Amino acid sequence: MTATTAAQPVSTAQPARPARRRLRTWRRPYGLAVFTWLYVLWTLIPVVIAVQFSFNSGRSRTAWQGFSFRWYWQDPIGSVWHDPSLRLALTNSLRLAALTVLIATPLGVALALGLTRWRSRTSTAANGLMLLPLATPEIVMGSALYLTFTNLYTAIPLGRTAQVLGHVTFSVSYVVVIVRGRLLSIGRIYEDAAQDLGASPVQAIRTVLIPLLAPAVIASVLVVFAASIDDFVVSAFLSADASSTTVPIKLYGAVRQAPSPALNALATIMLAGTTLALVLAWAVLRRRRRGAAAGGAGASSAALRDLAAIEV
Repeated sequence: MTATTAAQPVSTAQPARPARRRLRTWRRPYGLAVFTWLYVLWTLIPVVIAVQFSFNSGRSRTAWQGFSFRWYWQDPIGSVWHDPSLRLALTNSLRLAALTVLIATPLGVALALGLTRWRSRTSTAANGLMLLPLATPEIVMGSALYLTFTNLYTAIPLGRTAQVLGHVTFSVSYVVVIVRGRLLSIGRIYEDAAQDLGASPVQAIRTVLIPLLAPAVIASVLVVFAASIDDFVVSAFLSADASSTTVPIKLYGAVRQAPSPALNALATIMLAGTTLALVLAWAVLRRRRRGAAAGGAGASSAALRDLAAIEV
């Protein structure tokens, strides 16, 4: 009995342990979601109240007296449509934003192309300088531009010209960031293929690269428009007189006096325009992300076929 027991091999295998349940280390951040929504409500409720009283039929900005479009166009004296100062401020803001878009967008696209295709130590420094306006506080940017135009470039008077140059200065960075991101995702394969088919570098950019960059360019236009039309600090520093007053400057100056609901109506128009521009930019970028591969391949294939037909 003892010998038989001793002859049997001793098993060294350890008994199988029961499988442990996978611990759930991350839980749904309910507290963070509640805090986020409370912050959103804290931010939006004053805006909603201001928009609401722009439709008030009376002059009160605290007591609701009925729904009306009086302060938009119905009042023959105090509405946005009939008040010359309010209408001038709105016109100045729209013109300033349009001129900024027309100058900053092509300049930003050209800079994005150059900084993406240019590889050297100098290009790294140029990229850093291009992003500097995004990190610079707006009050510093406005005061620096004011000192520049009043002490260095004295041939440029304060007013619309200085405001356009100031807005272009900080708006170019938005265009460069958006377009450069699109350029990095595209790569150089389509340009190289076009040049292999006989296209010049300019033809490759015009017929292949620009169609691929169209969503990024459109998004840049909308973002620049929204940033320019809503700017206050740079516009205020570079404003000369009432002829160059924009909507943010008008709102800041009038709210210290005896404000009327027409200011709420003017702010609501600005809010609607800015929100529409940002929503359109978001929709364009979302559509670009969804159809980047299919749309990019289709556009480039069509462009390459055209170049091949030209070559033949």
